[in-house]
Amino acid sequence: MEAFVGVLGALSATSGSGSMVCVRIGHGKARPLGRGVESATGGYGMQRRARHRTSKSDALCMTSTDKERVQTANSGDSPMGEHSAETHGASGKEQGVSFEAFEARAAARSGVRLVPVWRRVFADQLTPVELFRCLVGEDEPHKHAFLLESAVTAGSGSVGRYSFVGADPVVEVVARRNQLTLTDRRDAAAGESSAVTRFEHEDPWTFIADFMRELKSADADELPESFAGGWVGYGGYDTVRYGEAGKLGFASAPPDDRQLPEMHMGLYTSSIIVDHFSKLLFIVEWVDLARHEHRLRSAYEHGMARLNQTVDVVMRRHLLSPLRSAFVELNTSGPARCASKFKSNMTKQQFLDGIDKCLYHIGVGDAFQIVLSQRFEYDSSVDPFSVYRALRVINPSPYMIYMQCEDCVLVASSPEILCKVSNRTVTNRPLAGTRWRGKTPAEDEALESELLADTKEIAEHVMLVDLGRNDLGRVSEYGTVDVVSLMEIERYSHVMHISSTVLGQLRDGLTSWDALRATLPAGTVSGAPKIRAIQIIDSIEPTLRGPYGGGIGFVSFQDSMNIALALRTMVITRAADGKAWKYFVQAGAGIVADSNPESEYQETINKSMAMARAIDLAEQSFGSE
Repeated sequence: MEAFVGVLGALSATSGSGSMVCVRIGHGKARPLGRGVESATGGYGMQRRARHRTSKSDALCMTSTDKERVQTANSGDSPMGEHSAETHGASGKEQGVSFEAFEARAAARSGVRLVPVWRRVFADQLTPVELFRCLVGEDEPHKHAFLLESAVTAGSGSVGRYSFVGADPVVEVVARRNQLTLTDRRDAAAGESSAVTRFEHEDPWTFIADFMRELKSADADELPESFAGGWVGYGGYDTVRYGEAGKLGFASAPPDDRQLPEMHMGLYTSSIIVDHFSKLLFIVEWVDLARHEHRLRSAYEHGMARLNQTVDVVMRRHLLSPLRSAFVELNTSGPARCASKFKSNMTKQQFLDGIDKCLYHIGVGDAFQIVLSQRFEYDSSVDPFSVYRALRVINPSPYMIYMQCEDCVLVASSPEILCKVSNRTVTNRPLAGTRWRGKTPAEDEALESELLADTKEIAEHVMLVDLGRNDLGRVSEYGTVDVVSLMEIERYSHVMHISSTVLGQLRDGLTSWDALRATLPAGTVSGAPKIRAIQIIDSIEPTLRGPYGGGIGFVSFQDSMNIALALRTMVITRAADGKAWKYFVQAGAGIVADSNPESEYQETINKSMAMARAIDLAEQSFGSE
């Protein structure tokens, strides 16, 4: 049971009881049809049990030498001086700031270039939202940064263990079709310009994978094992065209009316990890030894100086912009007021005509399922971070995302893993089949039974599980792909879904980047068979999908990956006047042979409502900028 962080701590979970039915899919093993599971198996920091390896010293403190170094690096008095060296145990200085430990980590493996230094700080005075505002002000929407969190599923009793915060990546890769822009700030001194290179490349994912082969990282068992630094960003739905250029070239894609990048990934050597279980912040800085000609003392001192700058920002608790407080007076489960002003990129008749075209292709055997979507837009003066704060209340999900990217801001509450790699185990989790939550436990159980008895929903889900098995089979060791859970019911704040989990062991010689390329986009946003379904979608939808239907998340320096499917995701750009914001919300419906066009159309409306309610709440609570 995991979440955005590679391991969000699901400290407890409950499972409902009920009858079990076995189903066999393809060549997989027979697995039970689960009933009443109240837990998320995806997110940025969930795990079944609280587990964290700590350093030899459990005390949070500094030596007097450390305090002098911080006071030298930062003007004025630092609140870090309140921590006394006497609180250290027999092991002396904490491992994260010990030069001896830094030296040992650098020597433990041959070829190491990246070595971390870190400090642990009490986490009971700053929330993740406040931490983000310590790094990024409201007047800095173009500053590239992220906040990744995980919420619980309704009634599970589990909690998200980790949240991740970061700003100012040292390297960025932005892809627009086959034109890549590489921005490298690693050698830029403070105030100097970055090195920017533009060039053609057939596949940005393979470029990043090759880039990382040079950056071998040291082991740091004391840090959270899921993520403590690495690549964070998104790859849009249309990045599938890089690996399938012959069948899905950009020339045959719908018009691109927003001109957003197909992909934006940033390399973050500085990050803050909130451990909600241990009540600690891990403030981490990775040092590239090659930038210091492998002179360890120079590298260590440079890393400590940068680390202490971030520590000082956190310890001072100075928010760059105020976080306004407000009452929540809106009915968070009611209809969204602003939805009546949403403008779609298709009329209702155009969407219904599109469904008819899908049904024709299904009828002649071109596809089994086609996921047709429509995109809504809405202008508002309320800022994206306020909408994210509202979305945390409206629709808590395993993947809560706020990300400031090139030319857009992404705000998401996704329930679904696109692809996850941990200890070379690859995870894919189809999530398809939906019912609203009941108003009472009895009604909830009745809706669950109805969902699991719906032959259309079951058929659709089985197709997507089989597609997930095929995707993982492309990158997994032979015979290791297995459906470990089939058709369990997961409950969220407003809806319940059918979910399944497919695992495989990553093949020798491959990395997380290969797994990501094999699974993008998920069958739940494209269809089956995937390539033909995308071709049909290209012929019907009027605009390029962009980030919607792609993946958002991270790949760590240790090649752990956790990428959420970009569902229930707002793509936000500046409006033409440069003041207001334009909110794009996209939702799709899986069309199969016995689909009811009117019901499928309404499904896309319903799926967009949580995003609309979040905008409503932000406008009511925080008003205009």
